[in-house]
Amino acid sequence: MRHIISILLENEAGALSRVAGLFSARGYNIESLTVAPTDDPSLSRMTLVTSGTDDVIEQIVKQLNKLIEVVKLGDMTEGVHIEREMMLIKIRVVGDQREEIKRLSDIFRGRIIDVSQTTYTIELTGTGSKLDAFIEAVGSTPILEVVRSGAIGIQRGEKALRL
Repeated sequence: MRHIISILLENEAGALSRVAGLFSARGYNIESLTVAPTDDPSLSRMTLVTSGTDDVIEQIVKQLNKLIEVVKLGDMTEGVHIEREMMLIKIRVVGDQREEIKRLSDIFRGRIIDVSQTTYTIELTGTGSKLDAFIEAVGSTPILEVVRSGAIGIQRGEKALRL
């Protein structure tokens, strides 16, 4: 089962490396990983997506909690949460394709953020499945490059990962 683990950790050199090392040493896979500082400059928030049985996830959480840099941790999959991913996609567009890809971008609530004579660069946000659907909808139009952020998430309502 897929799990989104949110971690508050000390914003210091090597913290990310130790978390990634924990996964590689035990043979666990990281599907996506995002890290950025929080409103408190001494803390970073890491959102990690992984898969495994309940026992494997429980073991991962226990091992992460042992790391000295980890301040607080939560498995967002256990509660109601909002999840988003961002994608930048560069598409070759010529002739009639320009209008078709513009229309498709509007349907998916994307924004064309760069235009050249032969390309559009489009920014899309949403669930991973929405981004996958856009790529599929582009069809035979040549995709030159795709960059995805990986999932980020936040608990709904009053619940928050804070100190």
